[in-house]
Amino acid sequence: MRALRIGGSRRGTAFWRGAGFDAARSFGWSGWISAAILVVALIAVCAPQLLAPGDPLAVHPADGFQPPSAAHLFGTDESGRDLFTRVVHGAAASVGIGLAATGIGIGVGAVLGFAAGLGPRWLDGSLGRVFEVLFALPTLVMALLFISVMGSGPTASILAIGLATIPGYARMLRARVRGIAASGYAEWARLDEVGPVRVFVRHIAPNSLWPLASAATLGIGQAIVWVSALGFLGLGALPPSPEWGAMLNAGRVYLTTAWWMTVCPGLAIVLVAGALTVLGRRLGAARD
Repeated sequence: MRALRIGGSRRGTAFWRGAGFDAARSFGWSGWISAAILVVALIAVCAPQLLAPGDPLAVHPADGFQPPSAAHLFGTDESGRDLFTRVVHGAAASVGIGLAATGIGIGVGAVLGFAAGLGPRWLDGSLGRVFEVLFALPTLVMALLFISVMGSGPTASILAIGLATIPGYARMLRARVRGIAASGYAEWARLDEVGPVRVFVRHIAPNSLWPLASAATLGIGQAIVWVSALGFLGLGALPPSPEWGAMLNAGRVYLTTAWWMTVCPGLAIVLVAGALTVLGRRLGAARD
């Protein structure tokens, strides 16, 4: 029985090493391109001055509506502000809010998922009904409901999107936890008189949390799209803040005469969200 427990433990701990090796091996060229895009996006979030040292709010009326050129890579807007600088500095708002919202969703969702999967039957049933009701509502609709209560702004966007994504993460983790808790190696560990805390730390938690890595990567991309949607509707960061959704809203008025005001921030959203989606699917494929 001791040998079986050790074998189960090795399965639990070796999972991470095998998953990491498979993830690196199965990335492919699309995965590495996506990773490179995300590295640039991360630099834009943490140190935008390295990519665009200018002031994203600097106004130069004489340079308004200039098309993309060597002087202005993404052109300028109606006030003569450099769009490349604004897109780079806007990553802190769009990507940063998406990261923070996903962190809230995963953090709270993990706690509720573990509580439902390992708690008593009445708690599992109660949380399960709540998850089903909330999961039936589209995430953006739930975010709009929270925004209507909390008001608009970046903080409200983080909380609204984070709270709206909790049910999805909690449901996924609950199902995973219940399956692993009933698995053979977890049962053998209990029969070998291993304490519940040790079973949780060595078997249940590592094998349950890994799927959240790919889900979180996909979730960040979705959160960025939702943040941009709220900004486009005027419920997120407000102009002249260089937020991608707000820039889309400002550029739609000039779509026929200054297309770059809409296309450039739109491409930033597509590239980052697409790179996160590809990376998340690669991580999911490596896990499987």
